[in-house]
Amino acid sequence: MGWIEAVVLGIVQGLTEFLPISSSAHLRITSAIFFENDAGASFTAVTQLGTEAAVLLYFAKDIWRIAKTWVVGLWDKSVRSSHDYRMGWYVIVGSIPIGVIGLLLKDMIRGAARNLWVTAVVLIVFAFILAFAEYWGRQTRTLERLTMRDSVVMGFAQALAVIPGVSRSGGTLTAGLLLNLTREAAARFSFLLAIPAVVMSGVFSLPDVFDTSGGGSIPSGAQMIVATVIAFGVGYAAIAWLLRYVAHHSLYAFVLYRVALGSLVIALLMTGTISAT
Repeated sequence: MGWIEAVVLGIVQGLTEFLPISSSAHLRITSAIFFENDAGASFTAVTQLGTEAAVLLYFAKDIWRIAKTWVVGLWDKSVRSSHDYRMGWYVIVGSIPIGVIGLLLKDMIRGAARNLWVTAVVLIVFAFILAFAEYWGRQTRTLERLTMRDSVVMGFAQALAVIPGVSRSGGTLTAGLLLNLTREAAARFSFLLAIPAVVMSGVFSLPDVFDTSGGGSIPSGAQMIVATVIAFGVGYAAIAWLLRYVAHHSLYAFVLYRVALGSLVIALLMTGTISAT
């Protein structure tokens, strides 16, 4: 991997991780168009450590309060009725689906699922699902009204993101809207829900990112660090922007973008400009 590629992919990861447009799809497409290669699923997973560090910093007060209340609540029954204690369990339970599915489908995630035909079609299909959720959802429920059922449903929606093109945030936002959560409530829980799964995925992928047996772009340790740090800085800004945006705007702009990007990739594949694998 060249330094320009490492920097560009770090920026792309930071810009797209929290938007409902699929960061893994963007890394895959950017690599194919501009660098004629695939940085791989492990590179994506490790750079996500940078964006998740941005989540930890941005929501540090909320995370500390929830974690502290959850730990205290394990032996103090008086705090178990609090929203923060329940939120701790919601994040834990909601993180299980993507962990299990990720382990079971590890080979597919690193292989067949990264085919650009799959990515392009999934971008478009899930754009329409997101549009339906935006149109149909009543958006009457705040984060304080979240339930365990909601966390399980959003957890399974997050698990769909193992396929490039679905989008982890897109899946959870879509599920949240279908559950009648407000956009901001769905986005905030999406950020919290991602922490355990993404951190564990990144840590477990560290040995694989430098594996030369699978081909593709192999970063050096320094390049991996730089890309992850860049993803952290850009991702922090993206969090702040997205929370302001969803509070006042619909998600239809992302729907149109997904359809346009998916259509562009299909056109490039049909003309032989880029390779699907």
